[in-house]
Amino acid sequence: MRWSTRSLGKPNAPTRIANRMTRFATLSNISAKNAFASPARNQGLRGTVVALSKCAGSYHEGARMPGVPDRESSQLDLFAAPPSPRRPSPLADRLEREHAEAAAVAARLPPGVRFGTSSWSFPDWAGLVYSRVATVAELAREGLREYARHPLLATVGIDRSYYAPIPPEDLVRYAAQLPPGFLGCAKAPETVTSAAMPARARSSTKGTNPDFLNPRLFVDEMVGPFGELFREHTGPFLLQFPPVPVSLRTRPGEFAEKLDRFLAALPPDFRYAVELRDPSLLTVDYRRALAAHGAAHVYNYVTAMPMPADQARVVPVDSAAFAVIRLLLRPGTRYGERRDEMMPFNRVSDRNDEMRSEVASLVRTAVDTGIPVSVLVNNKAEGCAPLTIRALADILADSAVG
Repeated sequence: MRWSTRSLGKPNAPTRIANRMTRFATLSNISAKNAFASPARNQGLRGTVVALSKCAGSYHEGARMPGVPDRESSQLDLFAAPPSPRRPSPLADRLEREHAEAAAVAARLPPGVRFGTSSWSFPDWAGLVYSRVATVAELAREGLREYARHPLLATVGIDRSYYAPIPPEDLVRYAAQLPPGFLGCAKAPETVTSAAMPARARSSTKGTNPDFLNPRLFVDEMVGPFGELFREHTGPFLLQFPPVPVSLRTRPGEFAEKLDRFLAALPPDFRYAVELRDPSLLTVDYRRALAAHGAAHVYNYVTAMPMPADQARVVPVDSAAFAVIRLLLRPGTRYGERRDEMMPFNRVSDRNDEMRSEVASLVRTAVDTGIPVSVLVNNKAEGCAPLTIRALADILADSAVG
């Protein structure tokens, strides 16, 4: 925008005096520099200085002139020490210590082990994962960048894709925040994995889901966009099959057959991991369907499912070329109750040594057979996913050294 002097108006009285004082300071400097000039010239300068001093004095004594620094503060500014650098906040200090300790543990972990959390937008993780308290919305949008700096976090669950397709611009933004080698494990949409009509469609239709295990829908809605916009960071796709009413349940043998056909129709250059929430589906036929297409079973710690070690007796860890473990809820508990009991998610409120021991054993089995393994932890497992991960990493690091 171009400004004209006319548009600014005439200066008011204090401003005119300030301008004069500025000229007064300039003339004073000139007078000092010309101490050895001719007497007549010096006499003229002194007269001008005296006149300006009187003019300035007409503005009440002790007043601060607009635009003119106070004499005392000016002198202090000249000789004051430079300002000290701003100290980091207590949360940033705590996070720095956390990173240093976690890096030492990460350096002792066996190769091929990735830890991550089920999601990342938790303000309660300030000082553990994040350097400040941010909102859920801020972390959901921009939190991956700082999340991925944590030495023990090399993967993350992307669970929003279970409820609706992720917009392309969000996938691009996620990818821009992640370092090379970091992987995201995204959930397949419930429109494909739920035998019952998904919640987002129930308002208009109820009953059996016609798109259950529809490979074309899965590829169009998820695999294609991830392959195009998030390929470098795409980890195993998580096919979570939720519990459904008894009247809509698929018989175990029929489920294994449908799963076999579904996996056969998917692009082979991605990895797929199947998570069950109905223990009746965990059968030998199910294991064979996975093995036929290189898919993995997700060893989950969740309501209604057997413990991970019991699942591994049906589907051994070495059944696939990779392994996935998800720690969600203590068996026999409910999500809502567990969430309310455990908030805020910044401490371990229900330590479970049995779970930790089983998970460490499964991870060691994968490592011993040369299989990469991803361990995804939810806050509801023990109260704070990052601290559960730290505890598991300590166990594995100590056993690796031993």
